Amino acid sequence: MSALAEAVVDLGAIAGNVRTVAAVTGTDLMAVVKADAFGHGAVPVARAALGAGAGWLGVTSAAEALALRDAGITAPTLSWLHRPDADFAALISADVDVGVSTTTHLHAIVDAAHRVGVPATVQLKVDTGLSRNGASGDDWPELVAWARKYEVEGGVRVRGVWSHLADADVPGSQCLPRQVATFEEALRIARHAGLHPDLVHLANSAAALSAAGTRFDLCRVGLALYGVDPFGASGPGAFGLRPALTLRTTVVNVKRVPAGTGVSYGPEYVTGRATTLALLPLGYADGLPRAAEGRAQVWLGDRRRPIVGRIAMDQCVVDVGDLPVAIGDPVVVFGADDAAPSVTEWARWAGTNPHEILTGIGARVGRHHIHEGAHIS
Repeated sequence: MSALAEAVVDLGAIAGNVRTVAAVTGTDLMAVVKADAFGHGAVPVARAALGAGAGWLGVTSAAEALALRDAGITAPTLSWLHRPDADFAALISADVDVGVSTTTHLHAIVDAAHRVGVPATVQLKVDTGLSRNGASGDDWPELVAWARKYEVEGGVRVRGVWSHLADADVPGSQCLPRQVATFEEALRIARHAGLHPDLVHLANSAAALSAAGTRFDLCRVGLALYGVDPFGASGPGAFGLRPALTLRTTVVNVKRVPAGTGVSYGPEYVTGRATTLALLPLGYADGLPRAAEGRAQVWLGDRRRPIVGRIAMDQCVVDVGDLPVAIGDPVVVFGADDAAPSVTEWARWAGTNPHEILTGIGARVGRHHIHEGAHIS
């Protein structure tokens, strides 16, 4: 390990998770690889997911979509969050579907299509209750009317209609059926306006695995792609997903200290007895949230040991008690081993979600991809 810490990404697990989810849904899947594939590496993850049977890729930004194209990935790709002055011409030229939520964006996309000389392929997003992106209320009939006009004129092709769910990961949610009903009404309005989308999609990971009525033609798989149970199971969940990323490092210093020794800034932690402290070269700049202080653990010496004192920018301290520990000993911060802490546990310790923990892994942490051929059937 040349870097101080390393994120090991098992592409075989990515491929296996695609197959696991597809077996449940019976639909095509969109592998969501935004935010550098949740910190896992967008290009290798995309290739593994496509090799395992996913038919689509999903990203947030034009830059992410074009980076996939630059890497030689030609699979159908949807990019869905843009400023109205974005370089839509580049997306159109790269054969990327553009998510559209406002008439302002639609007009700009059509202008770009005229400059490029080919129709833009778009997917119209309706807001069904998340109150973020997507057209809602009277804006939706206006958007579909303009889209139909432009489609007739040859400026766009409307490939899809889609939306996003607010709390599909909450069992028994009353919001879910309301959103499905709103989505179905939006589809009716679009079709009444003369649109005939080939692709209708609503389900995220949680809905894909648990709510058959949300699956339609395609399911967008984000968290489940990376082997994290969307319902919060910290160990093996009900779906057979395999965590794909292991964050690991090594001990860089060891010291024996007496009772009453303060540890890290403050100090907010003082040893209650003679003990051994192990220093890890990972801190909040590398993705260890300070909010997890006092609760977080790592796997060291074949057991879990607590991080003590404040997590600093570049390092943290583990109290190993009387455990024999040496400089260079391996440490798993979180990972695929059932005995080691999971990313879900780290999220719980920090009061956040696994998405934030995974995407927060800093640039100093080296990425190492293994089983790069495991996705090939």
